[in-house]
Amino acid sequence: MKEYAPQDIRNIAVIAHGGTGKTALSEAMLFNTGAITRLGRVEDGNTSSDYDPDEVKRKSSVNLALLPCEWNGTKINLLDTPGYVDFVGEEMAALRAVDAAVIVVDAQAGVQVGTESAWQYAEERGMPRLIIVNRMDRENTDFAAALASVRGMFGNKCVAVHAPIGAQDTFQGIVDVISGIARTGEKGTEGAMPETIAAEVAAYREQLVEAVAETDDDLISKYLEGEELPPEEIRAALKKAVAAGRIVPVFCGCATKNIGVTAFMDALVEFAPSPLDLPPEQASSASGDRVALVPDANGPLAALVFKSTADPFTGRLTYFRVYSGTIKSDSHIFNANKKKDERVGQIFFMRGSHHENTTQVGPGDIAVVAKLAETATGDTLCAQGKPLVLEPAHFPKPSYSVAVGPKTRHDQDKLGPALQRLIEEDPTLRMHRDPDTSEVILSGIGEAHLHVAVERMQRKFGVGVEMRKPKVPYRETITIKNKAEYKHKKQTGGAGQYGHVFLELEPLPRGSGFEFSEKVVGGTVPREFFPAVEKGVREALHEGTLAHYPITDMRVALYDGSTHAVDGKAIAFEIAAQQAVKKGMSQGHPVLLEPIVTLRVRVPDGHTGDILSDLNGNKRAKVHGMIPESGFTTVEAEAPLAELQEYANDMRALTQGRGSFEFEFSHYEEVPQHIAQKVIETAQKAREAAGAH
Repeated sequence: MKEYAPQDIRNIAVIAHGGTGKTALSEAMLFNTGAITRLGRVEDGNTSSDYDPDEVKRKSSVNLALLPCEWNGTKINLLDTPGYVDFVGEEMAALRAVDAAVIVVDAQAGVQVGTESAWQYAEERGMPRLIIVNRMDRENTDFAAALASVRGMFGNKCVAVHAPIGAQDTFQGIVDVISGIARTGEKGTEGAMPETIAAEVAAYREQLVEAVAETDDDLISKYLEGEELPPEEIRAALKKAVAAGRIVPVFCGCATKNIGVTAFMDALVEFAPSPLDLPPEQASSASGDRVALVPDANGPLAALVFKSTADPFTGRLTYFRVYSGTIKSDSHIFNANKKKDERVGQIFFMRGSHHENTTQVGPGDIAVVAKLAETATGDTLCAQGKPLVLEPAHFPKPSYSVAVGPKTRHDQDKLGPALQRLIEEDPTLRMHRDPDTSEVILSGIGEAHLHVAVERMQRKFGVGVEMRKPKVPYRETITIKNKAEYKHKKQTGGAGQYGHVFLELEPLPRGSGFEFSEKVVGGTVPREFFPAVEKGVREALHEGTLAHYPITDMRVALYDGSTHAVDGKAIAFEIAAQQAVKKGMSQGHPVLLEPIVTLRVRVPDGHTGDILSDLNGNKRAKVHGMIPESGFTTVEAEAPLAELQEYANDMRALTQGRGSFEFEFSHYEEVPQHIAQKVIETAQKAREAAGAH
C-alpha cells in the first residue's frame, strides 16, 4: 500500500446500534476496492473485521478492527466498531483516532438505542457525521420513515443525498439527489432516474439545497432570489458543511447485496473530511503551552496510541494515528507520557488480522507497530528532545464487577500478570484487591464484557479463571457500652503464662473507626504490657461475633487487670485482650453494618418513573433529588451496595439501554434486622462448608 498525502486520506469510524450491518458494510467496501477477493458473512464467521474467536463465536464484533482500503486515489482507513454497549470502549478508542463517523441505521427499525448513543459519542467530540440507511432489502423497509426517524431525533441538518430505487426485494440502487443520476447493481452502473420516484427525489433535493444554502452566504442569496444552484456549488458547500458539522448527509444501500455501496464510497471520498479539512489537533508541550499540529510530514512528530492488544504470535501490537511528522521503521521514538525511549521495529498497515509492511507512516495516517516495551493506550509518541502530549480518549467508568480467582493451583501464579496484560489491552477494565474481603475484583462495562475478558485470558495467556459475585464488605459493631473481663492462665510444668485484663467497650459514631486507650490506675497491669493488650484488641477486630465480619466504630479502654511476677507475659495479655473483646462484643448488643453508596442515575425522562419505583421498592434506596437536563433526568440517591451488584443489568432492562449510572462509597449503616438475619445465616453456612473442606 503506497503512502498517501493527508488530503488523500479519510479516517472513518463505523458506529451504530448492534446488528445494523456495520461489519457487512465494511466488508463490502473492502471487496469493492479489491482489498479482499470474496465477501465474507458475519453469520459464517469469515469477515475481515470479526476474526477474533470471541467474535466468531458470538457472531458480532467485540473489538474495533482497522480496515484500510484504496478508492479513487484516496486511502480510506475504516475502523469497524462493536455495536453492543458492553464494548463501548472500542468505539471510544476508534472515535479518538478518526476524523469522521459513519452511523449505520437499520432501514426497518430506524433510530435505535445504539444509534442515539453513537450520535451522542460523536457529538461530544464535535465530530463530522455521515449516515447510511442500510438493509434496504429487508421486509417492511421504508427509507422515508427511516429518514423521518433520523430527522426527528437528530434534527433537520440530517438531509438525504441519496434516494432509493425500490425497496425490499425490488431494491436495485440509488439516485444521487444532487445530479439526478441513478446508480444500480453491485457495480453502481449509471443510468437515468426512474420517473416513478422523480417527485420524491425532487423533494429530497429541495431539503438538501435549502440546508446547504443556509451554510453559505453566497448560496443563500442565490437561493432566496430563486436562482438555480449549480450541482458543483452544492457539492463544494456540502463538503464544507459536513466538515463543520452543520449538515449530516444521509445515504442508503444494502451491504450484504453490495447495492449502493460504491456510490456511498464515492460520497465518502467527496464529502468526508480529510485531516487537512479540520482544525489542527492540539498538543501540550513540555512547558505546558498548546501546540497546533498541522498534518505536515516535516512537522514535529506527534502520534497518539489509541489501542493496544496482545497477539499470541506477534506480541504486543500498538495501533497509532500520526497527527504530525513521520514515523519510520527501524528507528527510535520517545514516549512523552512514560518519558522513555522506544525502539520501533517494522511498521505495518493492519487489515483485520492481516498486515502489510511499510517503511514509514506520514501525517493523517493510521498504522501498527509490534513489541514496543513501555507504550500503552493513550500515550503520545514523539521525537526525542521535542516532547508533545496529545489528549487521550476518555473511557467510561466500569459499572459491573465480579470477583475472580484461579481455576486451579497451576493458574494461581499466572493470574496477576494475565489480568494486568488484559487491562493494558482494554482501558475500560479495572482490577483491584478488596482490602476487606481479600478478593480480586475485576470491573467492566457489563456482564458480557467480563465474560469475554475471562475467555480471552484463557485463550491468550492460558489462565483459567472463575467468576463469582463479589462479597459485600459488611462490618459489625456494638450498640451499648459494656465491660468485659478475661483472665488467661496457663501452667504446663515449665514456664507459665498469666494475663488478666478488664476492658471497657463503647460504641462510636458511624465512620469513626477504632480507638484504643488505657486508664489503668495503680499499675495493676504493668505499662510494658500495654502494647500487647492493644495488639490483642486489634487482632480481635478482624472477626465479630455475629457473622465473623470485621469490627468497627468502637472504642476500647484498658482500665484494670492483674499480673504475675513470674508468669506475666506479653503473649498472655494479648490472648486475654482478644477474648475480652469477644465477650464485650457479645454483651454489647452487636449489629451488622452494610456499606452505603452515593448513586447517580441518568435516564431519559420517560423512564424516570420506572427507575424511581425500582430504587424505592427493590433497592432500599433513599432518593435525595432529581436534576432535569435536556430530555434526561439525573436521579441522586443513596442505596446499600448489596442491592446494586446487578444494577447494570437491571437499569438496562428498565431503560432499554438508554440509562447510565455511577456510584461511590459513602458510609456504613445498620442492616435492617430481617435482612441481617439472612446475611448471618448465609455467612454461617459458608463457614461450615469451608470447615468441611
